[in-house]
Formats: sequence, structure tokens, C-alpha cells
Amino acid sequence: MKIVFFGTPEFSTPFLRELILDPEIEVCAVVTQPDKPVGRGGEIASPPVKLLAQDALIPVLQPTSLKTDTHIEEELNAYHADFFVVVAYGKMIPKNVLDLPARGCINVHPSLLPLHRGSSPMQWAIAEGDPSTGVAIMLLDEGMDTGPLLATDHITLDADETYSSLVKKVHVVGPQLLASTLKRYLADEILPLPQDESKATLTRLLDKEDGHVNWSQVLEVIERKSRAYSEWPGTWTCWERKPGVCLRLKLLSLRPADFNADLPPGTALIRDGHLYVDCQDGTLELLQVQLEGKPKMNADAFIQGYRDIDGSVLI
Repeated sequence: MKIVFFGTPEFSTPFLRELILDPEIEVCAVVTQPDKPVGRGGEIASPPVKLLAQDALIPVLQPTSLKTDTHIEEELNAYHADFFVVVAYGKMIPKNVLDLPARGCINVHPSLLPLHRGSSPMQWAIAEGDPSTGVAIMLLDEGMDTGPLLATDHITLDADETYSSLVKKVHVVGPQLLASTLKRYLADEILPLPQDESKATLTRLLDKEDGHVNWSQVLEVIERKSRAYSEWPGTWTCWERKPGVCLRLKLLSLRPADFNADLPPGTALIRDGHLYVDCQDGTLELLQVQLEGKPKMNADAFIQGYRDIDGSVLI
């Protein structure tokens, strides 16, 4: 079986590694996004998928755009691939590219489609309080995760599930599901199943403002978002320490308190060496925070330097 793999971030690498190691699969080439500057220093860095492909001596293509690059279609067509396999490539693939492989384009999506289509399905599943999610293998079409399903596998979400812990679960089941599905579909053992449009939900790309905590929400919603957004965009609030000067306070770790202080939403409270904030229907304990321009701190260390947060209303 000959495939071309499309992917970019670290999330994609276990899937590519599984295919590289499978003796029945030949990864002819990898398509990934261009190298980009990262960090404050702006150093140029290669996508993780590119680094893995180079280690395996697999040709790497990095088109700026699949739509405007005049040579990419010719280059891809030369591989005579059975499948293009797409795992978090990060850009829409135009129809002329989708039509190139003999048996189609296969996409891995970390949700139980048609639930949570779009770019942030794992964060959405945790933030919405879903009891389970999963991995779906589907045929790509021109829509947003609308193609027919080839296989799915369920994943239970724990009460303390975070984005990073869910990624690990996806990596346990997803790569093997992808490899086995490719083989079964090539052998005509799978009949593609259209998605039920009546059950479709859509996510979107998260931005930094999504992490701004609204203390008027219920405790459960804030706590779930803290776990869902732990990697990006994080959760944060603003502390007006001085009149007209608001400092951003990142909430790196929190949990429900074992009491309800019954204060106005957003009110900070220091009690017995612990830091709490009230929301609509309860009290949350802040375990680790980071004040704008300062290092990460456990709450007890933070309190030592910033006792004046007691009684402040965070916004």
C-alpha cells in the first residue's frame, strides 16, 4: 500500500510512526506546513512531522498553499498513492488534490463524528462535559469533517480529564485504528457510512479570549474549561490591583472547594493559607497561578507576596 501523509504538529507524529513501522505500508512522502519562527527569539523551527519524516528518510513537501502552488499537484500525482492520509495537517485540501489518490483521502478526527466537527474537538468534548469521545476515520470530501465514516473507536472521559491526558488516550487507540482501517478499506472489507447530519455539532479554533473566566458562570463550567484549555488557550482572569491597572492572572490549576463562601462572583478569599474564588454557585480553590510578568507559583507562595488579593473582585 502506498500513501502520502499530510500532518504538521506533534499530535500527528504517533500516527505517522505507526504507518512507517507497518511492513504492509509504504509512506512515499510527507506533506507538512512550512518551517516557521517560534518563541520570543523567532528562531525558525520545523514541524514535528517533518523531523520524523527526515529521520525515516522520507521525502518532505512543504507547500505554502495547496491551492496556489503550481507544482504540488504534479509532485503528488507522481507518487501514484493509493491513499492520502491526513492527520492535523492544519489547512483545507482543495478538490483537485483530494481527487489524486486512487482510493481517496483518509482523515483522522479525534471525536465521534458527526459530533464536534472542526478544529478543537477534544477541548470541546471536555468543556461540554461529554461522558465519552473517540476517534473517527473518515473519507475526506470538500466539507468540514463531513465525509463518510470508515471506522470509530470510543474513549471514556474521566472526571479529571485534561486535554493532555485525552491526547494520550487518542494516541493509544488512534494509530492502530488508522492502520487497520486502511488495510480493510483497501481490501474492500469496509462500506463507507454517511454521517447523520441531524446529530452534527461544530467546533471552532480557540483563541486567547476563550480562556477568560466568567465568574458568573457555574462552578462546573469553569472547572471543565480549566481542564479543557490547559494547553491552549489556558484559563485566566484580571486583577485590578491598583485603580486603572489590571494584571492578568493565569489559573494554572484549580479545583472545587469543600465549602461555599457565598461571596459575589469573582471575589477572592484567603483562608487558612489557601486561595479561593467564588463563582455563581460555589467556590473554587486556586492551586497554581501565574501573575503577568511573574513565574508560576503554587497558591501558598503566591499568597505570601500578594496578600492584598484577599477581598478583591477578579474580572
